[in-house]
Amino acid sequence: MTKAKDLHRRWMKDPVYAEAYQALEQEFAIARALIEARSRAGLSQEEVARRMRTTQSAVARMESGEHLPSTRSLLRFAAATGSRLNVELKPA
Repeated sequence: MTKAKDLHRRWMKDPVYAEAYQALEQEFAIARALIEARSRAGLSQEEVARRMRTTQSAVARMESGEHLPSTRSLLRFAAATGSRLNVELKPA
């Protein structure tokens, strides 16, 4: 069975794929941070949703990387997972 990591490495050689991936890199980083925070807290999406007073599908959308969540949503997610939101701007 081919691992996703191996496929990604191979596909990154394709300039079209690499450009599209780079364009979404920040969204993926946010999604990865959300999933890691939830996992660290030992919570399911449903449990986070309950703590945020939203739906499991809303949490799934936040974790999908397809949409950028608002700062307010990120703060609520952080509180629900016992995390602290830290925003940092770095030189490009």
